[in-house]
Amino acid sequence: MLIVVQRVKNSSVEIDGKLISKIEHGLNVLVGICEGDQREDAELLGDKIVNLRCFEDDQGKMNLSILDKRGSILSIPQFTLCADCTKGRRPSFNNAAHPTEAKELYNYFNEFIEQHDVQLETGRFGAYMEVNIGNDGPVTFVLDSKNMTP
Repeated sequence: MLIVVQRVKNSSVEIDGKLISKIEHGLNVLVGICEGDQREDAELLGDKIVNLRCFEDDQGKMNLSILDKRGSILSIPQFTLCADCTKGRRPSFNNAAHPTEAKELYNYFNEFIEQHDVQLETGRFGAYMEVNIGNDGPVTFVLDSKNMTP
């Protein structure tokens, strides 16, 4: 599983010109489900995200998590994170999980986040979305479940 976490002042998703999700002050999370990803990957990254100390404390150090800040998460499915761009000029998406499996794991990831008492908004799986990201910092992290330990 590949995830891009961005600290935001605000973020929103529109589909066909209609606002479907919006958060203020929190994390925008782009979620790529790759071939072979399992529930353990979703749990590992979900736990990392809710506990990631990426918000500043009173001394200006990144010591506070989304739980400490009582912020929100906007979770966006993004299969293009699994693209292989090593050969040629056109990305290959063979590394992305099959849509049926990816949707199931994406939903599980979101349920896992919600179990941690975090306000969660989501994009829509399989839809063309316009995502607005008001970066804060900017502070951005790339997380790969295959390169992490619990």
